[in-house]
Amino acid sequence: MDKIVDCLCDYTRALTFDDLPIEVVRQAKRLLVDTLGCAIGGYASEPSKIARALADTISSRQPATVLGSGQQTSLDLATFANGVMIRYLDFNDGYTSKESGHPSDAIAAVLSPAEITHGAGKSVITATVLAYEVFCRLCDAVSVRSRGFDHVTVGVMASTAAAAKALGLTPEDTAQAFNLSIAANNALYQTRIGDVSLWKGCAFANASRNAVFAVQLAAQGLTGPSPIFEGPGGFFAAVSGAPFELEPFGGHGRPFKILDCTVKRYPLGLYSQTVVEAALQARQQLGDRNVDDIAEVHIQTLQTAVNIMAGDAEKWHPNNRETADHSMPYTTAVALMYGTVEPRHFSPEYWQDPKLMALVQKVKVSVSEEANRRAPEAMLSIVEIVTSGGERLTAEVPYHRGHYKNPMSDQEIETKFRSLAAEWLTSKQIDELLDRLWNLEQVPDIGEVIRMVKI
Repeated sequence: MDKIVDCLCDYTRALTFDDLPIEVVRQAKRLLVDTLGCAIGGYASEPSKIARALADTISSRQPATVLGSGQQTSLDLATFANGVMIRYLDFNDGYTSKESGHPSDAIAAVLSPAEITHGAGKSVITATVLAYEVFCRLCDAVSVRSRGFDHVTVGVMASTAAAAKALGLTPEDTAQAFNLSIAANNALYQTRIGDVSLWKGCAFANASRNAVFAVQLAAQGLTGPSPIFEGPGGFFAAVSGAPFELEPFGGHGRPFKILDCTVKRYPLGLYSQTVVEAALQARQQLGDRNVDDIAEVHIQTLQTAVNIMAGDAEKWHPNNRETADHSMPYTTAVALMYGTVEPRHFSPEYWQDPKLMALVQKVKVSVSEEANRRAPEAMLSIVEIVTSGGERLTAEVPYHRGHYKNPMSDQEIETKFRSLAAEWLTSKQIDELLDRLWNLEQVPDIGEVIRMVKI
């Protein structure tokens, strides 16, 4: 083993529910509510249908449940199908640092393993906090995007920790699970740029599936390559390009990173949240004037946001949902034209609308050095609307609603959940499910909650 694997294994083994302060437990429940709402909202998507169809071909003597359909399948394919649903709408929470991504994607690697072990709500909360801690500390330590790798290359480590915790692996087997999953899941950043494909919403789900499979293999005695970080062909040499160290994990008076994660107010890329809020504030200044009066829209934001959300020509000409929700020009135009951004705005009738696309072409994006300076603590965005008469209407947003420095209330998170679930669950189902989630530490078997998500 090497130092990073030792560190990950020790923390995975040691963390207990009793180590978690009240505010950390509360935040874990808030994010579980938010994540399951996103999963229900993503149920009807094409990738979710594909994942469920594949899951339906497999039976298991140790089955796990697919959210929504109630299908019983293998542990790894249930993890994959649930992860695809969680991620599809691009509405689940996020974290930004040297690397950025969606720690809630790893919840798929918590739920299914916890289900087959009949884990209690407390164990689910603990494994969830663990996954967030591992993901965020790694994001603080290293950028893999700069060398052409996707953030799910880091995410697989969070999912491995979560699955190993939920399945109760020994420290020795946990180490081998990390060796196996890290060696086999070095994903490419091409996933999120250019003409973005359906794989965008599946990549972390696949990382979680790989993590669960690695944990299962390790539990059966399979060993993995080591030292996986420090070896001449290991992570430092091949992926990060240099060694790094992890800051101390949360607990025993040290803060937990789950408290620094942000909930999305709009179903679009994390780095466009402040842009859309600023666009909506600038739009209010238009008053009764029509958006036809907009001559130009100027966005200033941080370099990373430009790279991901406005770094290629396809972002001004999206031809699928995946490119549209990762397009800063498109989501800004939607906000200006409709006064909000909702899941429906990513259907073809919108990104094929000539009037909307004409507005997209009026959007110009540039880098703000002030935004760069304040990142990652803030995601500063400035939007300026220039009218046909030359008037300039400006709004500036450093912390979007849902940012940990401008957090949503519990009621706002619940309202978001209800809006996503309303099409699929009855009011009685929603009420009962929310009651279980808000009181998750009292639930004796997480399978009860998973089976309640039945469409």
